[in-house]
Amino acid sequence: MKVLPSLPGWPGPLQATIPPAARDGLAPQWGGCGGLMERGGRRMIPAVSVKEWPVLLTFRDCELDTRLFTLRRQALPRQVEPQVFDLLVYLVQQRHRIVTRQELLDALWAGKVVSESALSSCIKAARQAIGDSGEEQACIATLHRRGYRFVATVTEHEPPAPRQEDGPSTKTPPVPSEADTPPHRASIAVMPFADLSPVASARGGTADALAHDVITRLAQLRSLFVIAQGTMFALHERDMGPQEAARLLDVDYVVSGTVRRHAQRLVVTAELVEARNARVVWADIFDRPLDDAFSVLDDIGSQIVAIAASEIELAERNRALLRPPNTLDAWEAHHRGLWHMYRFNPADNARAHGFFAMAVRLDPTFARAYAGLSFTHFQNAFQGWSERAAACDLALATARQSLGADDRNPAAHWAMGRALWLRGQQAPAVVELEQAIHLSPSFALGHYTLAFVQSQAGDPQAAIAASDHARLLSPFDPLLFGMLGARAIALVRLGRFDEAADWAVQAAARPNAHTHIRAIAAYSLALAGSLDLARSYAAEIRQALPNYQADDFLAAFHFDPQGAALFRQGAAHIGMG
Repeated sequence: MKVLPSLPGWPGPLQATIPPAARDGLAPQWGGCGGLMERGGRRMIPAVSVKEWPVLLTFRDCELDTRLFTLRRQALPRQVEPQVFDLLVYLVQQRHRIVTRQELLDALWAGKVVSESALSSCIKAARQAIGDSGEEQACIATLHRRGYRFVATVTEHEPPAPRQEDGPSTKTPPVPSEADTPPHRASIAVMPFADLSPVASARGGTADALAHDVITRLAQLRSLFVIAQGTMFALHERDMGPQEAARLLDVDYVVSGTVRRHAQRLVVTAELVEARNARVVWADIFDRPLDDAFSVLDDIGSQIVAIAASEIELAERNRALLRPPNTLDAWEAHHRGLWHMYRFNPADNARAHGFFAMAVRLDPTFARAYAGLSFTHFQNAFQGWSERAAACDLALATARQSLGADDRNPAAHWAMGRALWLRGQQAPAVVELEQAIHLSPSFALGHYTLAFVQSQAGDPQAAIAASDHARLLSPFDPLLFGMLGARAIALVRLGRFDEAADWAVQAAARPNAHTHIRAIAAYSLALAGSLDLARSYAAEIRQALPNYQADDFLAAFHFDPQGAALFRQGAAHIGMG
């Protein structure tokens, strides 16, 4: 029987992640003494037979998953510190005997000098996490002057069969039925950021706070499968690097980075890596003055999340484009729909509708696919590609379906906000868009659409601020032309025509800018007195749509009287009134 040592704070999965040959090489380096391993004079956790290591330990209403380092209670994940998790696993594994306080100190703190109160706090936290208490002691019993013992009944579950990469298998795996297969979503893990400051902060400092923030904000987007922060910090405590963590967790993407504080500046590096091939999808450096640490961290974390989500969406769109349509799952069909949606022409909008419809047929709980359907109806109404009233009704109906599927998904409230705006309901639209941003402050489309709505009949200064924030979050967004265009509209209403023209020209230069964006540029330039350039944009518009006039432009939007008069005046200067 092969015996493998378990490192301090490393329950169970060690033997699952080290090849057999490497395991054999480890054994001579470790020596046993009195049931405890020793290395370099430091006492370690007892050696355990490979066959005795379960992946899942269940008791009462709790599950300890020693492969993913997670605790679940009543089927819900519980956030616990790594040492609390290690304590629980250690006590459960040693439940056949009393474990002394000194043994726990040696095993969990690996020879570090800590007070007895640290262990008492750890015991208290462990009891709270599993629904136990010092009074009840239904799981962790205290034996006065002797130590602790885990007394609840425990069921051990064997590890799942190894993956193909772990070794050949002669068995043909069963093909899961459609009902047994959970809906696919791209998965992502965020490693704790490394602190490279001259004087690194203790755990829980700036680097850890940033990682916590990025994980939370990614989860708030509700578009990706995000590994819980407890798992990621537990892996980090065990010196596991990003690629190794990605293989263990079987995720699609990994975010990692560094934090360095120097003088009064904070420098953060971040990179997004595609796990399957170790390709760096995106990397950037954020260098900020450290005037307000919380504000700076909030700003950087929000940008990392928004840009990473945008880059993942782009990668998934491109991947879905290469798949035969009849092989797509719901996730892939949704991203194939996004690829067509962002091209902004009637034919691609119709194709996008078809792929979004496929996605919700394959997964009726897919809120973002319903939001995509709503957007195609929105475009039909806004661009005049179909009868407006009917398209408005369909945009609202599918937005309601999106909210019904997941009313905490920011994209669902985004879709509802756009649908309400189409029907001229400005105030309720703003409420929905603000709710989308509240649910996910990193949701760039929420900020952009709020700018879009406010720019026409609301507060133009608020529209400018929302547009700027949307571009900060997603500087290469497929809807960047809209962000720039909304800013231009707000500037026109403020009477700042030269600035408006500059921003509108930038919007019209985007490759997927549609006719209404070119009209914003033409009318803004005319108001600014640049008539020759304005007429060149008018000629482009007339080449695509010979009968396009200011009435078509104004019918698409919901301007207040002042804004409508200004744009009509600009159109008249170049013969489009």
